[in-house]
Amino acid sequence: MKNSGQVVVETVESRVLRGNPWKDPHVRKLPLWLPPSYGKSSKRRYPVLWCLTGFTGSGVMLLNVHAFKENLPLQLDRLVATRKMPECIVAMPDCMTYLGGSQYINSAANGRYEDYLCDELVPFVDARYRTLAEPAHRGVFGKSSGGYGSVILAMRRPDVFGAFACHSGDMAFEQCYVPDFYKAVTPLAKAGGLKKFIRTFRQDRKPDASAHAALNTVAMAAAYSPSPKGRQPAIELPIDLETAELIPSVWSRWLDWDPVRLVEKHRNALLGLRLAWFDCGAKDEFNLHLGARILARRLEQHRIPFVHEEFDGGHFDIGFRHDVSLPALARAVG
Repeated sequence: MKNSGQVVVETVESRVLRGNPWKDPHVRKLPLWLPPSYGKSSKRRYPVLWCLTGFTGSGVMLLNVHAFKENLPLQLDRLVATRKMPECIVAMPDCMTYLGGSQYINSAANGRYEDYLCDELVPFVDARYRTLAEPAHRGVFGKSSGGYGSVILAMRRPDVFGAFACHSGDMAFEQCYVPDFYKAVTPLAKAGGLKKFIRTFRQDRKPDASAHAALNTVAMAAAYSPSPKGRQPAIELPIDLETAELIPSVWSRWLDWDPVRLVEKHRNALLGLRLAWFDCGAKDEFNLHLGARILARRLEQHRIPFVHEEFDGGHFDIGFRHDVSLPALARAVG
């Protein structure tokens, strides 16, 4: 496309991820999309949008070429070229873990991914590129686990982000996670417990739906309920592996990370946002449309401005929704 943006890929060495529990890489790639005018002026500064990928995703994945749909850079090229979206820089971090994802939070079982993103990557970009280096000019967006990360970081780190857009983000944990627990117990028990399951899943070339449900449960537990004992895998599951009954002491720790339960605690941060935008397909396979409705109700109760949209669709292949969210987010932080 004429006057398209430029993709650059930085290599970042992290201090906080060095020696993480899974021995995941502490040197990672950070793709950035620079708008068409970036190289034409040495003075103009730009807001930055941070794109968080979903579970099992990483930033470089967003550069993949598809036969019948746009990747993120091509979508940004089109939105800017047609003047639907103002120019900005878009950063695409890698917060992948051995289990598939970090939920973009700090955890003793995974590593310090909130610190990595907010305290290492954001300053890295601000130091090397002509950014508007203030929270009011930074937005964060993502889908699924990336949508969760967008909401949770906007709540917890108003010193970094001033707006968010969340597509089908994890929230209302009773609705989105508990159904997977019933599927997860069989493969976890069959493998002989948590440690053996993790090893056998990575060796399984064709895991079925129940194995994926188990992996998701284990990965979420690594984020929300790391074991205080510290032995690897330092994870406490929230369910009894024989009955799938919830273990209240562990499940309560998960709920402490549920965005719909955190609205009151983070009301001031949410009130200070330039934009709180979220959507979900009305047929979401993980019931996340219900969570989005609950979040809208909670925000309304606390008189926090927001935009909530629901569309005809499910959880997958919803990148077309960036046509709605990204122009709104870029305008909010511009």
